Amino acid sequence: QVQLVESGGGLVQAGGSLRLSCAASGRTISGLSMGWFRQAPGKERETVAAVYWSGGSTLYADSVRGRFTISRDNAKNTVYLQMNSLKPEDTAVYYCAGRTGLPRWGPNEYDYWGQGIQVTVSS
Repeated sequence: QVQLVESGGGLVQAGGSLRLSCAASGRTISGLSMGWFRQAPGKERETVAAVYWSGGSTLYADSVRGRFTISRDNAKNTVYLQMNSLKPEDTAVYYCAGRTGLPRWGPNEYDYWGQGIQVTVSS
């Protein structure tokens, strides 16, 4: 079992940047594909980005491609989401999650979840 804890969220003005971190404990994440997801009020949870266990392959939602970067440091058992050029529509609770095997797009494909962290982008 792996426990995931997100940090780095908060309030930022449009155009600003934040870096989210997801620290894992309980087991190494080196064999897990990891993803970042978000859920805005009244909306379904959506996938933001995903990364293969080695970090060599990444996937991004069209809405964040070119602005967000997912990365991982397996030695630190941590996954990151660098968010630049933030927009008010990026406001949501952000979650990190992991799964065994190849990265998948759908949130339902992930087994391990953090508690989520709020990101608010003001206009």
